[in-house]
Amino acid sequence: MLIAAIIILVIVALILFEYRIRKPDQIVLYESAGIVKRRRSKFYPRHFSQAVSGTTYAFSQKIETEAKGKLPIVVRLALAVAASTEHLSELIRAGGWRSDAVARATGELEVLIHSFVGDFCGKYEIEELKSESLGGYLDEKLRPAVTVFGLDILSLTVQAIDPADDKIAEAMRKREASRILEQTEQEEQRARVAATKARIEADDKISMSEHTLQLKKLELRETEQKREDILATMRMKEELKRREMQFDFDRRELDLLKKNPELLILSPQLTRLAEASQNLKNAKTVVNLSSSDAAQGVHLVALFQNLLKNILTGAAPKAESDK
Repeated sequence: MLIAAIIILVIVALILFEYRIRKPDQIVLYESAGIVKRRRSKFYPRHFSQAVSGTTYAFSQKIETEAKGKLPIVVRLALAVAASTEHLSELIRAGGWRSDAVARATGELEVLIHSFVGDFCGKYEIEELKSESLGGYLDEKLRPAVTVFGLDILSLTVQAIDPADDKIAEAMRKREASRILEQTEQEEQRARVAATKARIEADDKISMSEHTLQLKKLELRETEQKREDILATMRMKEELKRREMQFDFDRRELDLLKKNPELLILSPQLTRLAEASQNLKNAKTVVNLSSSDAAQGVHLVALFQNLLKNILTGAAPKAESDK
């Protein structure tokens, strides 16, 4: 029993000594038939496995190179990489069977980046070098090449491209400041021109609207004038028709009186004339009756008496002829 217990204790001690718990930020590797594979179990034997860091490895790099014309420049960039789980054999080949394999493979990557930066900057003048263009070039070149080192590029940023000579850098800064001021002035002038143009266009639109409004008012006024002219013409025509009818009526009345003089006795004018003559004849009080008024009254009475006499004389032969 004691021997068995000792054996069990030895086995447990060996297990505790050999096996380790895999941390969440670790990638545990092992080799099988010459191929590096990944252990996914929670426990792993430390002498038959290799744990490498699975976290992001970030670094910055300062590269001294030359632009076109042999002008020295300094390129600063920042890079973040991580171990590629799909290219573990390449990672071990570049970084070795070590826990810091990612850092060692990154050192090899830095040499490749330096060569790419030198090739790109040597093709352009120092004024033509831009961080965006260099960043795009490195991203295009490194992503397919980084798999050789068993890494994945998470981010790549070109921070600055500066001349190594301070005098050239100061001259470039002054020129850049002048360019910015010039662009600002151009933008301000362009804004002023645009504002003036907009104001002129607004004034033109307002003038056109007012002109259109005036034309519409004139059209309405002309329409109203035409309507009033038509109404006046209609009123004139109606007045002419009424006068023609009155004239025709008066003419017929005159013809009737010519043919039948006895009808004059029924005329309202004659009745008023008779009343006037009667008033003159039977007046008992006359105030300020001049000689001309009296003569006129006598003339009216004589005219009325002759009219009655003619009527009665014309009526007597007509009665005899009727008999």
